[in-house]
Amino acid sequence: MKTAENRVDASQLTEKELAMLKPLIQLAHTSKHPSLRGSDGTEIPIPVALFQMLIKVVQDMLAGKAIVLLPESEAFTTQAAANYLGMSRQHFVTLLESNQIPFHRVGTHRRVYFKDLQIYASKRDLDRRANLDQLFQRVKKEGLYDSDYKGDDAG
Repeated sequence: MKTAENRVDASQLTEKELAMLKPLIQLAHTSKHPSLRGSDGTEIPIPVALFQMLIKVVQDMLAGKAIVLLPESEAFTTQAAANYLGMSRQHFVTLLESNQIPFHRVGTHRRVYFKDLQIYASKRDLDRRANLDQLFQRVKKEGLYDSDYKGDDAG
């Protein structure tokens, strides 16, 4: 997939075009049956889930963010996947080889589906949260947590 074909940046729109999108955000809270209307007046209902995704895209664009649309079946190289997860390529390959993330081969090269990266990232985040919660509970139990702490420079 060529990212440039599936990427839209807020800077590609004029100020006027961006301003025209703002009412869509308010419409999201009032519209029960969203639809698209063609220039000939033809109206086509769209599923609520798709409408909510469109609202999210508009909100991000109004915030100046670029949007890239990727199917979950998009295959990433090990370097691109490591970049997505914020880790070194070598550490990522170690995760692959220890079967923590599914992968397939294209010739001699490893490829990872985007959906598998999302699953791994979600599990990793849940595990991190649980570990932090356990650490906090241990610190609190041992009386090392002081909720009245004001910092080193406090009187």
